[in-house]
Amino acid sequence: MKFYANLKCNHTRASFGDYAEILGGGLGGDDVCVFSPASAFINGLNFKLGAQNFYPCESGAFTGEIGRVHLDEFGIKNVLIGHSERREILGESEAFLRAKFDFAVKNGWEITYCIGENLGVFESKKTKEFLQNQLKNIDLGYENLVIAYEPIWAIGTGKSANTDEIAEILGFLATFTHAPLLYGGSVNAKNIAEICKISSCGGVLVGTASWDAHNFLNLISTAKS
Repeated sequence: MKFYANLKCNHTRASFGDYAEILGGGLGGDDVCVFSPASAFINGLNFKLGAQNFYPCESGAFTGEIGRVHLDEFGIKNVLIGHSERREILGESEAFLRAKFDFAVKNGWEITYCIGENLGVFESKKTKEFLQNQLKNIDLGYENLVIAYEPIWAIGTGKSANTDEIAEILGFLATFTHAPLLYGGSVNAKNIAEICKISSCGGVLVGTASWDAHNFLNLISTAKS
């Protein structure tokens, strides 16, 4: 079971150092990856450190971006691609997402590729078609691929899809990919155990509930109980 955390635009290097000490001290061989802000990257962790964003380059004239050389400095080989906030707020197109995906594949990185529908798609009952179209953009056979299903209408809203809905979608996705499937979208202590019991669920990608290390550890413990 994978327990992945997206800290988004939170934590400084100092506060992430404290976070890492607490989290690392409480883990017991779990598959944990934390996608921290780039300004908080540190070395010497006993869990995987991931990048929320990168530009598909070694380095170069790309103001404000992060290249491979910056990730290499911290031994980062896990990247997040396709999160709805990158797609919708920051305008990352399917073509650009594919460029990032191909660059990550070339470097052999583990890719956590996010997909998810907005409320309009969900209410019109076109979720499966929408998600399948999103996945047509990438190579589903890539061996280091993880897919995170995050319904946009459930991210940071406190409203999670129910377990039957999650099971249906993850089961559908499992029919055309062997990649581990994560669920994200208002994962919390009340629902994580039931979510992790879904047969097609390989873990969770946790947002807000992971920003506090003690709370994230509690979620991991609850999921395994």
